Amino acid sequence: MDVKNSPRYLYWLFCQFELITCSYLMEPWEKVLFYSFNLAMLGLLLYTTYVCVAFQASSAFQLLCSFLGNPREDVLPVLK
Repeated sequence: MDVKNSPRYLYWLFCQFELITCSYLMEPWEKVLFYSFNLAMLGLLLYTTYVCVAFQASSAFQLLCSFLGNPREDVLPVLK
């Protein structure tokens, strides 16, 4: 993809988005509310995905460590 055509391609994608959502028919204040809501929902979705993936990765790592015979819970009684 050519760097010179990137803004043009992004504009084309934005026009496609407006056609699909019919937001080209909205008034400017309605567009602001619509886009703000969509961006907020996208942000919440990305944040929730990040938190859940981090939790799942942590759980998988702990399970893998326990399968390898190196559980974290058994370390403290040995030190006492």
